[in-house]
Amino acid sequence: MNRHALSRRTLLRAASACAPASVLGLGTLAARTAAAQPALKWANLAPGFTTLLTDYMVAKELDKANGLQLGKPTSYTAVTTYYNDFVAGNYDICIGSWDTFASRHLAGVPLQYVCSVTTGNMINIITQAKGPATIQALKGKTLAAPQSTGTYRMMRAVVKELAGIDLESHAVVQNVDNPAASVTLVMANRADAGLTWEPNVSVGLARVPDMRVLYNAGEEYRRRVNLDLPYFGVAVRKDAIARDPTLVARLNKAFAQCIDGITGKTDEAVAIAGANSGIPPEVLKTAIASKRLEFKHTSMQTEEGRRSIRTANEFLVRNGALPKVVDNGFFAE
Repeated sequence: MNRHALSRRTLLRAASACAPASVLGLGTLAARTAAAQPALKWANLAPGFTTLLTDYMVAKELDKANGLQLGKPTSYTAVTTYYNDFVAGNYDICIGSWDTFASRHLAGVPLQYVCSVTTGNMINIITQAKGPATIQALKGKTLAAPQSTGTYRMMRAVVKELAGIDLESHAVVQNVDNPAASVTLVMANRADAGLTWEPNVSVGLARVPDMRVLYNAGEEYRRRVNLDLPYFGVAVRKDAIARDPTLVARLNKAFAQCIDGITGKTDEAVAIAGANSGIPPEVLKTAIASKRLEFKHTSMQTEEGRRSIRTANEFLVRNGALPKVVDNGFFAE
């Protein structure tokens, strides 16, 4: 009996000793975990939709909720510098196209792919109302396209395999510096069609409402392959994973929550990103509502996620857009 009483008193003393910490609000478990983890560097591209992801994550403190120390992202305006700085190790976490990360991995850059966050629905060929009615009708017509991009190579591979058309021999491809320029040339009737991606598609449609989408790479791929065409995703440097082996799982969870928030409360997410995106709020909301800017989280910790990348990778290899298929070391687990 005395032993029982003593045990109860000991337990009560221990509980009361712990109580002040929670009463005084000395932090949740997630906050304490974040404080114990190394600070991470990440970045976004402005203008562009990546600010929607980073700004929402920061505003909703999804990093802290998952025991991460992300802080304010570095903003880049040049795509080449953005990727080159990640390759050089100047920051730890990058949001970009999966095939760009795959090509860097194949070249020996120490990175791994965590998850996909958008689908290839973003990649489109647009035309004027009286322009070509089908992709076949582009024959001999002028197609404005940023040929130096992986996105161009991805679209070319999709059209070649699914429609049996090589854009470079079928149409007259006019090289442009960026996806916005493709839209500008179509609007000015200086090109019959333009290869671009969201949110540039919705920007063009807002300015010239009778412009239309001629070909959507993601929709055609899904219809024929029965899988999503992955597009943008999240990669992390291997040295960051080495410092914290639990990083990948927590990053995956944070980005899944971020995507849920953006798709579930789009108006709020667009308001949070505000002027940082460089895109009018109504245009950004139109792009998301149209499903062309399709946010979808797919983890590489699942077989489904890895299969989506392997299938798309094999697709691009067959059509000369990537040299070979990535090995399992590409996937962050």
